[in-house]
Amino acid sequence: MRATRSGTRERGASPRGQAVVLDAPRTFRLVEHTPRQPGPGEAQVRVHAVGISRGDRDLFLGRRPAPYFRYPVTPGREWSGTVVAVGEGAPASLIGRKAVGEGLRNCATCAPCRAGETNLCAAGYEETGFTLPGAMAPTLVLPARHLHTLSPDADLTAAAFLEPAARAAAAVLKACPLPGSRVAVIGSGALGLLAAQLLDAFSPSELTVVGTSPDRAELSRRFGATAYRTWERSSGLADFDVVIDAAGGTTTARAATSLLRPGGRLVLTGIPAGGAERLDPAHVVARQLSIGTAFGASSGAWSYAVNAFSAERLTPLELLTHQLAVEEFERAMELMSGGDPRAGRVLLRP
Repeated sequence: MRATRSGTRERGASPRGQAVVLDAPRTFRLVEHTPRQPGPGEAQVRVHAVGISRGDRDLFLGRRPAPYFRYPVTPGREWSGTVVAVGEGAPASLIGRKAVGEGLRNCATCAPCRAGETNLCAAGYEETGFTLPGAMAPTLVLPARHLHTLSPDADLTAAAFLEPAARAAAAVLKACPLPGSRVAVIGSGALGLLAAQLLDAFSPSELTVVGTSPDRAELSRRFGATAYRTWERSSGLADFDVVIDAAGGTTTARAATSLLRPGGRLVLTGIPAGGAERLDPAHVVARQLSIGTAFGASSGAWSYAVNAFSAERLTPLELLTHQLAVEEFERAMELMSGGDPRAGRVLLRP
């Protein structure tokens, strides 16, 4: 480890390679990556793997709503890596540590941040991979206080799933089901299945995953579901105590209210595309439904997910179907846009 004139402390040479830059919908380029040295309070991470999220797909297709993006940008909010350098004021002990990191930036001083709702920071929305450079590059720089360190023997490929796991944790903590509750999760993608795995720790009497493909039934059961239904076969499903909408589709929120018992609780997560069906206030009030939402993940939700991962209560590697080089970004977008029915979660390796 050495110190530079700027006060940056680093281990070895910063890796180089290619980075993805999105200039506009469906318009991207591969550029030579020049690592940025971390400034005061920042850390530089050598990226091990970066996941392709639905948000990345929407950004690529031009479907992400304003103000939650800014072109040009290097995408990639789901990542894992190793800290290789820190700036002045950041702990030198971070260097060499395996880590993941929060994507939503926060000031740590406003009223929401001080109340623990760091995902609602009053300073405004900024997020890695959407408005700030993301991890589809050999290195990433972010505030060191946003890092969550992992054990030396942590599997960094599996750890790349901790960003969606943190968002799932935010929804689960908002739902807070009682032991013995009847719980349903809408969505059999990564967010829904990770939510199901976290919900299993609450000992529900029934945990049903509702998805779109019958092929997800066995995988859902391995993630803790006691039952799996597609929407086409969901007639008769009702009277759940808690429903988490992890799909964030244009119709799923309204459909979810029909699955709840009177007095039940609905938790919405994800930002649906424009044109989403509105909830019926009369239906919500007459049935006295409680509605909660989870936007991104707070620092507390991140800690919850990382602790569950460290305790082996989260086993996300089964979601992985493809690992590609970052230069195969276009192929990854095709896979995530339905180009291959066998595709699950895709990781890029810078």
